[in-house]
Amino acid sequence: MRIGIDTGGTFTDLVLWDGTRCFAHKVRSTPADPARAILQGLEELLGAGRSAAEVVHGSTVATNAVLEGKGARTAFVTTEGFEDLLVIGRQNRRELYNFFAPAPPRLAPPELTFSLPERTLHDGSIHTALDPAAVEELAGKLQDLGVESVAVCLLHSYANGAHESSLAEKLKVCAHAAGREPPFVSLSHQILPEYREYERAATTLVNAYVSPLMGRYLGRLANQLGGTRLRVFQSNGGSISAAAASQSAVHTVLSGPAGGVLGAAAAARAAGFERIISFDMGGTSTDVSLYDGGFSYTTETTLGDFPIRVPMLDIHSVGAGGGSIAWLDSAGALRVGPQSAAAEPGPVCYGEGEQITTTDANLVLGRIDPARFLGGRMRLDVERCHNYMGRFAKTLGVSAEEAARAIVNVANSNMERAIRKVSVERGHDPREFALLSFGGAGAQHACELAERLEIPHVIVPRHAGVLSALGMLAADCVRDHSQSVLGKPAGPVFVQLVACAAKELAGQGFAEAVYERYIDLRYRGQSYEITVPWEQRESFPELHRKLYGYDHQDREVEQVTARVKAIGVLAEAEKIDLAAPSDDQEFSSIYVPKGWSEHEDEAGNLVLRAGK
Repeated sequence: MRIGIDTGGTFTDLVLWDGTRCFAHKVRSTPADPARAILQGLEELLGAGRSAAEVVHGSTVATNAVLEGKGARTAFVTTEGFEDLLVIGRQNRRELYNFFAPAPPRLAPPELTFSLPERTLHDGSIHTALDPAAVEELAGKLQDLGVESVAVCLLHSYANGAHESSLAEKLKVCAHAAGREPPFVSLSHQILPEYREYERAATTLVNAYVSPLMGRYLGRLANQLGGTRLRVFQSNGGSISAAAASQSAVHTVLSGPAGGVLGAAAAARAAGFERIISFDMGGTSTDVSLYDGGFSYTTETTLGDFPIRVPMLDIHSVGAGGGSIAWLDSAGALRVGPQSAAAEPGPVCYGEGEQITTTDANLVLGRIDPARFLGGRMRLDVERCHNYMGRFAKTLGVSAEEAARAIVNVANSNMERAIRKVSVERGHDPREFALLSFGGAGAQHACELAERLEIPHVIVPRHAGVLSALGMLAADCVRDHSQSVLGKPAGPVFVQLVACAAKELAGQGFAEAVYERYIDLRYRGQSYEITVPWEQRESFPELHRKLYGYDHQDREVEQVTARVKAIGVLAEAEKIDLAAPSDDQEFSSIYVPKGWSEHEDEAGNLVLRAGK
């Protein structure tokens, strides 16, 4: 038996695959201790004393640690003269004309920022050797300051990581000599062996900040799961071992939404659609992505105020979910989100919340059946919801129903902008795609969003309420490896990356593996690149023209970074069958406006079509 688990802000979703049938389950999340909801859900799903062979877990631990500022006490170590690397950044200011804008938060404050006299050049040659005495002095300072984790980003270490490796080993030796536990050390040449010092340093720092917390969480969870094998879902759409996730937690920051994209693609293919926009509306956020016969990836994102440059599925998230709170700004305009009622206290209709949310608005409008919420296991307080909505409506000077409709309209506008972001703004016509809706709240809004964007079809898959957890079971093991190749031939680098990836997958027990090669290309003189499959590198001008409307036929194309996506393929017996029998618990309510036709396909998906 294999189980996929997606820990969301409001609910924790579980999907069990026993080889022949699929079973779905939901429990309220426990934000203070996510493992508590997981263990509760497993006991309710399996029964006391039973266990599964494997759990694939999508975790928000790393994401929440950064957003809430609750990571490890982390030091940052760099080359002498580059101490302000993270402060200077790209010199971008969020509020261009505000001279009093507060400085962004720092994961490593000034008193925990250190430098060492050393220098590696861009070609990997050593200009100034690492001073052992300086390293010993640094180790003593880190111990005295109670540092738990260290992020190391030495200049040009992507070309030669010898100094970083030597530093990490010396810190470990010094800690043992002092009778202390060595700090967790995150090395930039292992986390992101690519040029661009700022992004490499920021990504390494985020990893150092969250990995100790992730390691402790996964360690406790693994102990509580007993002999069950634990894997963790990544932002790139694949899973890794719990041990690997504990060392590189930065790769898990969008693990839940990534599982949803995998599940959406599988459901779309089962329904006969190859071009979809996935629309995942949960309790705290909405995540959208575009699938055009293949997944879209990016290596550039931000988490809070911090840039992260690791390969991940291209997902755009907005703070618009079922638990998003409706409020009035200083000008009296109605806003919805990004603040959320989350799992505790939850929307008003859950019985404890005091602030009106999108879910409350949908309940007032009759789009949710209060007797069947959460598969009939959770009753909604309709009277309480109407009372609170009536009070909120008085501040707007309208009826309760008009207020609810306004809340839904504002939420729809927020989500429409997100869909445009991944489609129209990137050269895709949404009218040529189907909107695949999932998440507990998605089907209550999907048709109205499709009408706004003139999308002809909406697909609500059979397991819409738990599709992210299901997607985790459908995914293979995926590891990404990269190396900057500026001024070097890419061929030998690909050989090294594939060899490294093969060794890693073999160590995790994967007998079958697929290796996809990609290259980052740009015209000489440009600052940023486009990632293309290695076999299609000659088509770079056409892709550039599609994205930006022009190309430079007379300018040299430059190779920047070689990438290998290593896929450890699941054994056939472990793969989930979306068309297999299911317990068919329904965890999402569907709102179908007038003028839409609907039918259920052979796979059990509901396909809605605008017009006759």
